Amino acid sequence: KMAEKQEEPSNTQNGEPDNAEEGEEKKKKKLKREDLPPFEIVTGERLPAIFFKFQFRNVEYSSGRNKTFLCYVLETQGKESVTSRGYLEDEHAAAHAEMAFFNTILPKCDSSLRYNITWYVSSSPCVTCADRITETLKKNKNLRLTIMVGRLFMWEEAEMQEALKKMKSAGCKLRIMKPQDFEYVWQNFVEQEEGEEAKAFVPWEDIQDNFKYYEEKLAEIL
Repeated sequence: KMAEKQEEPSNTQNGEPDNAEEGEEKKKKKLKREDLPPFEIVTGERLPAIFFKFQFRNVEYSSGRNKTFLCYVLETQGKESVTSRGYLEDEHAAAHAEMAFFNTILPKCDSSLRYNITWYVSSSPCVTCADRITETLKKNKNLRLTIMVGRLFMWEEAEMQEALKKMKSAGCKLRIMKPQDFEYVWQNFVEQEEGEEAKAFVPWEDIQDNFKYYEEKLAEIL
C-alpha cells in the first residue's frame, strides 16, 4: 500500500542505465523539465489519452502514479450561469495540481458570485492540499466544492483520515469516481485523435470492483 509514493519503476542498476540510449533519453527529459515553469497550467486543452489511462486507473497499488491530474468544471451562478473547464497537472515539486487551482484559477473568481466547482482528480489530496482545501472553503463561503477521485491516497494513515474529515466538515463533498465518471472525463477532458470519431470509453476490467472497494473505505473514514 505504501507504493503510492514510489517514483517511476526504473531499470537502472548501480545508477547505470541498462542501455546508453535510455540514458540519453533521460538527459533530454531532464533538460526539458527544467525549462518548464514551476507547474504547467493547461486550460481548455485536453489531456493525452495515455496519461488518462495510466493516471486515472483506480488501482489499489499505484506505483509510479505520483502525479496528480485535476480536471475541473467551474460553474458561475448568477443571472446567467457560465461554465468553464480545463485541466491542471502538477509539475515536479513546485506545487500540486490542487494548489495550482487555488493559485491560478481561484483568484479570477469574483467573491460576490457563487461558484459550484467540481474536480475530477486521479487521486485524493495529500494532507497539505487537504488542509488548504479546508481553509479555502472556510474563507470563501461562496464556493461549493465537489471532488471526484479515482483512488484514495495514503488513506490508512491517521493524519490523512483526519484531514479528509476536516474537508468534509468544511463542506467539501468527496466522492469516489464511478465508471460513468471516468467516462465523463474521457469524453470531456481527454484528447481524441483528430479527424476520428470520438473513441468510446473502454472501462478496464476491475473498474467497478475498485470503485466499490474505495467507496467502502471512504465511507468508513468519513
